[in-house]
Amino acid sequence: MHSVHELCPRDKADASHHSDKTPEIHRNLAVISLLREQKELEEEDAEQQEEEDSQCIVLRGIFKLGKKSHDVLLTRTRLTWTPITPENPTGEACVPEPGVVLLQNVFAVKVKRRRAAGQESGGPVLGVALFYSRRRGKRLEEDTLHLHNASAEHTHTWYNTLKELLTGFSSRPKYLKVFINPSSHKKEAVHIYREHVAPLFKMADIRTDITVTERKGHALSVMKECKLDEYDGLVCVGGDGSVAEMCHALVLRAQLDANYPEKPVKPVLSLGIIPAGSTDVIPCSVHGVRDPVTAALHIVLGHLQQVDMCSFSSLGHLVRFGFSAMFGFGGRSLARAEKKRWMSSSRRREYALVKTLARLRPEDCQLSFLPAKKSTKNLFEHRGESQDLDQDPESEGEESWITRQGLYLSISIMSIPCLSPHAPRGLAPNTSLANGSAALITVGNTSRSEFIKHLKRYSSSSGQFSFSFVETHPVSAVRIRPRSSIGSSEEESEEDGESKSTAIIESEGAALPWNIDGELVEITNEVLIRVHPRLITLYGEEVDEAESTISCSCI
Repeated sequence: MHSVHELCPRDKADASHHSDKTPEIHRNLAVISLLREQKELEEEDAEQQEEEDSQCIVLRGIFKLGKKSHDVLLTRTRLTWTPITPENPTGEACVPEPGVVLLQNVFAVKVKRRRAAGQESGGPVLGVALFYSRRRGKRLEEDTLHLHNASAEHTHTWYNTLKELLTGFSSRPKYLKVFINPSSHKKEAVHIYREHVAPLFKMADIRTDITVTERKGHALSVMKECKLDEYDGLVCVGGDGSVAEMCHALVLRAQLDANYPEKPVKPVLSLGIIPAGSTDVIPCSVHGVRDPVTAALHIVLGHLQQVDMCSFSSLGHLVRFGFSAMFGFGGRSLARAEKKRWMSSSRRREYALVKTLARLRPEDCQLSFLPAKKSTKNLFEHRGESQDLDQDPESEGEESWITRQGLYLSISIMSIPCLSPHAPRGLAPNTSLANGSAALITVGNTSRSEFIKHLKRYSSSSGQFSFSFVETHPVSAVRIRPRSSIGSSEEESEEDGESKSTAIIESEGAALPWNIDGELVEITNEVLIRVHPRLITLYGEEVDEAESTISCSCI
């Protein structure tokens, strides 16, 4: 006997709901599968085309490298040279390993000539010189390959062909707008640019339009007015403050040009960063090292890296665009450091850390965050870069937000790893440059000794989050609402009697210090931070760890 089970109305509704959803789920899976297959086919075609280009010989000739003659082959992707050696008595030719330079690493080619002292042009042809970049660890270094041949016709054929092949790298800039902050760190920015960067730009035939900034906010005011369509890219020479101002100005200009759309618009131009500061977190995160030559070569070679950014707003007003923010310990230590600008950067940093640790106290606040969607990390593998992947916090239901109330010694929000010589793996090693989310790192109220242990772990490879009072979450939005400012006014009044700066967003109550990209910003009310995937393009690449050359002994 067969038994029949009658569905209750709720069960029928659930079954109907699931049956309605099933076709849509199947369609989405089919689309993702199709996109994945399409991407794999495109990658196979690209690999096959690259292999064909590397094997198709464009030119072949004899040149001297040093004192030996070499058989030199040029394809569309590389240049190789092999010594020409006579056969040995046994009749077997010894074939040495050929030298190789990839054209993607060549940034200039010049005709070599013999010239007398004082002669500026003309002279007998000696051959061709190729200027290229080679890696040494995380650094990029300039090198030169000299190909000697006295035939003017032969030399010019190779020169013209090489120049034509190099023009195929469309991401390489030809005209750059350069901003130099002469006051950054040890006031070495102008010297760094002239000695290390300008010669490489000149070698690569890059024209420049230089502005030496005269005050804070100068770059922002210039960016609002200048005709950006004349340039192929922008360059900032300075420290973290200059870079933060430049990134904010570039994104803000894109919003001005788009008549302030609801969601931030991606700037057309890319930004190159020449490190000339004391910490240089942003250039370290895209170069892996604080080195002006490495930074310049990334620009010259057109190495582009998409990077996530955040918008920081309060009471509906935009405060700025940036990459990272620290509230609590990070904000208070920066506020102290800013009052000791007469000290050296290292001494000022150590002074601020020790003082803030001595007066360590938590912030009482309400913390809300919107967890990043699990699929966000892989969305870029299947969608075009132009598609908007922003999550709108206001469109999400209240149940999507996670809200907590309590005492926090530190709250950090970082859309990039924030690498530096002090923290080689970064302040947020669990995020990356373009994964569409930010790392929220919260440090609850704990003892001073435990907090110092947590800080010390940043200088090592790992373990900074393996404490019960530390939490980290991938997020797409964060809202911080301070409930009180414990001891903020009395604490500041004790600092040499210096007056406080005016808060950006003013209202009743004491302004609390925020560290946004190394810049001190004082805000009274709640702050909303939103992540905007791949909002800006920087010259550089994704790196896992920065070169460590500095140690801090203050803790």
